[in-house]
Amino acid sequence: MLEQLIQKFQELYGDGGELRTYFAPGRVNLIGEHTDYNGGHVFPCALTLGTYAAVRNREDNKLRFYSMNFAKPGVIESDLNDLVPRPEASWTNYPKGVMWAFAQRGLSLTHGLDIAICGDIPNGSGLSSSASLEVLTGLILKDTFGFDELTMQDLALIGQYSENNFNGMNCGIMDQFASAMGKQGCAIFLDTNTLEYEYAPVCLEDAKIVITNSNVKHSLVTSAYNDRRRECETALKELQTMSDIRTLGDLTEDAFEAIKDAIKDPVCRKRAKHAVYENRRTIRAVAALKENNVEEFGQLMNASHRSLRDDFEVSCKEIDLLVDLAWQIPGVVGSRITGGGFGGCTVSIVKNDAIDTFRETLKSEYKKQTGLDAQFYVVDCGSGASRIR
Repeated sequence: MLEQLIQKFQELYGDGGELRTYFAPGRVNLIGEHTDYNGGHVFPCALTLGTYAAVRNREDNKLRFYSMNFAKPGVIESDLNDLVPRPEASWTNYPKGVMWAFAQRGLSLTHGLDIAICGDIPNGSGLSSSASLEVLTGLILKDTFGFDELTMQDLALIGQYSENNFNGMNCGIMDQFASAMGKQGCAIFLDTNTLEYEYAPVCLEDAKIVITNSNVKHSLVTSAYNDRRRECETALKELQTMSDIRTLGDLTEDAFEAIKDAIKDPVCRKRAKHAVYENRRTIRAVAALKENNVEEFGQLMNASHRSLRDDFEVSCKEIDLLVDLAWQIPGVVGSRITGGGFGGCTVSIVKNDAIDTFRETLKSEYKKQTGLDAQFYVVDCGSGASRIR
């Protein structure tokens, strides 16, 4: 893929100058969904799928972008003096947003860039192609302009800031953090309230992580994602009249049950219940994994899906079908929706000797019942963003 990208770059922009290449991964979240903006814990891992970039400096302020994944518009041009979100700018609003966020920090970009990208994260799949692109852009800027004081964690925070404030998507920190901070063979147990984290080895001796893409596309900015965040914020304010808490993640299940009636709207109460219970599930799931209790981890994944389906209401009939089919297959340890929701992917832990049955059953039944083709990715936990030398 990288060789094709370099070839395309030279075809578009010509030869000459120093050509630099970079990679930033997508992520899958094993458990801990919609907890990252509620002060809870998450447990994502970076993938070996991600976004590649080829970059060369310019001597003016012009920005030229090209994506092999969105080739139809061709090269999209902009300028360092025109860092504002525009619908016609399409996907380039993500890298432009990061450039804008650098400028907001007083980090001056002194010249333009020619950039070509390609990726193998399915678009709209919930595997964080946007966060991957944001972290990728941050790394390009750090490396190009010598912002050595910026850490990879800083790049994650800048990516989140740009998505919140430039692109209008009120996401938490998880996606960018996983893309920037991933470690091979490990998932990241992250407290999103404090940004304290630890790497937890994902040792599945006789099983694999399998991602199933429903091919139901979502666009979270225009979906109910921001509504869910507002509902959680409303619930928190009402709970704070009864308890000295800063986030929903501060509550245990029992503490929540004791004061939940302070939340007047039953919908907001359901949203808060999910955030509280999911956070505690995530803490228990990581403890189970450390004890090699993969079966308990799987049961907590299943409970997570039921909560996301019933209390948080971010699933859809296609995703529920994939999960229900998975739950019926011997050798499936656990299966749930992953990502922001409203389509996208499921993540499952599947015993090695059941993977073929899992694929064949889901593929045929899903096609029969929805007319859609499911895609499957047997994945490993990969490393965070880096320059490719």
